[in-house]
Amino acid sequence: MNLSPVRLEATFSQRPWGARSLAPFFPEKSNLADPIGEAWMTGADCRFATGPYAGKRLAEVWPGMPPEWTGASVARNAPFPILVKFIFAEEKLSVQVHPDDAYAAKHETLPDGATPRGKTEMWYAIQARAGAEVLAGFVPGTTRQSFERAIARGMTEECLRHVPLDAGNAIFVPAGTPHTIGAGLVLCEIQQLSDITYRVFDYNRRDAQGRSRELHIAKALEVLHFPGTSSQPGQEAAGGKIEPVRVQRGALTQTYFAACPYFATEKWEFAESVDRNTAPEHFDVLIFLEGSGEILWRDERAAYAPSQVWIFPAALGAYRIAPDSRSATSLLRTFVPPDLKEYARNLSEQGIHEADISRLVHR
Repeated sequence: MNLSPVRLEATFSQRPWGARSLAPFFPEKSNLADPIGEAWMTGADCRFATGPYAGKRLAEVWPGMPPEWTGASVARNAPFPILVKFIFAEEKLSVQVHPDDAYAAKHETLPDGATPRGKTEMWYAIQARAGAEVLAGFVPGTTRQSFERAIARGMTEECLRHVPLDAGNAIFVPAGTPHTIGAGLVLCEIQQLSDITYRVFDYNRRDAQGRSRELHIAKALEVLHFPGTSSQPGQEAAGGKIEPVRVQRGALTQTYFAACPYFATEKWEFAESVDRNTAPEHFDVLIFLEGSGEILWRDERAAYAPSQVWIFPAALGAYRIAPDSRSATSLLRTFVPPDLKEYARNLSEQGIHEADISRLVHR
């Protein structure tokens, strides 16, 4: 079996709040007639740029891939479970919320007949202009009634937490958390595979034909986690800015951001070659942010560069990432953790304190 790291080509989505230039991330997307808001890096229509599946779409290949590629713990005959996006926000996104799995399965339908999923996500700030912020979670004391009044007055921001963001910061956004992304940000979004969004306010935007985007206020009010009302204590406060934990391993600085049933994400930074191994239980996704160099495995090699996303097969085993001499490399690694208890145990074995683990692992 030809197991090798494989690179995916991005697809792009127009959004009214997006940017007319995606440089330097995607230099070919400059001087755009219509703003692009999202680059989907692991979307269903993304095509393999390298490897044995080159030219094919992720959606047509993944459900039939063997466990040596997907990992022993990944559901068979299912879509690719993690959606990675780059978000280019030149204006505020809508104020919105995503449902959890149970609500989505009960109240939504998909054209292909698949079971709809909820959406938990996290954002990593790649770039942030001075004063950039996101809004995530309710301010204390917000009730359903007070938020309904705020929606009617177009004052939803008064009810949400304003979170300043600098490059390198990260935000965890579990299902049920109200949120929006502010202007002046380029984010890497790592999320559960779902595109179900309930908008509650869109800043009265209209398209060229004078039409406004649909709002979903009734559904949003059913899934929002208001302070003090969650059946799981503390659930409504689980989102927000992440306090990461950094561990130095020789030439590698490893920063842990968040782990939940849908993804675990960490950052790697290094200026010298690092040797790693895949795990047979799951595939890995590596999102290169800065630096260039080579990926080496067995007797093969491939060049990497910023703004590239690579899938590493579960059974690949040992590999090396060798940055070139001009600059250090930074990347995000994400995967679906087979067992959060085992994940937490691994963190403990690395000397990470229990209080930090409980903050990073969202069960």
